[in-house]
Amino acid sequence: MSDSKLRFVLMTEHILTTTVYSYMISEVTHGIKVIVETFYHREHSDVRINQFMFAYRITIENESEYAIKLLRRHWFIFDSVGEHKEVEGDGVVGKQPVIQPGEHHQYVSGCNLKSEMGTMRGTYQMQRLADGKLFDVVIPEFTLITPEKLN
Repeated sequence: MSDSKLRFVLMTEHILTTTVYSYMISEVTHGIKVIVETFYHREHSDVRINQFMFAYRITIENESEYAIKLLRRHWFIFDSVGEHKEVEGDGVVGKQPVIQPGEHHQYVSGCNLKSEMGTMRGTYQMQRLADGKLFDVVIPEFTLITPEKLN
């Protein structure tokens, strides 16, 4: 494993082990289940400069009878300071995974907000490998919120 991949794995494990708040939601589209878990990472946030770091772990479970390939992602990010961002790109964290029926793919990524609360939602463009059919899978809207904001 390269040094950069090892650092990413260690950073990912560190993010997930220093969590102070988590949230989970799931949704199924066309037999593909997307499970989202979110985490607030206090150690990488700085309230004084309005920088709040959140991590999210996504598990994509193929409950269909076809092998699929994740081609693209499309995110809509809302920060409660009123900012809206749209992010599109190929694959997830540098990969375009093939997910066989009954299998899953999991990854961790992050989002930096200027406020203590926001939301994310989106879609994955998938391809059914048997016939090349393209279809979208919903990434359910999830909340990014600091524990202090909950009180």
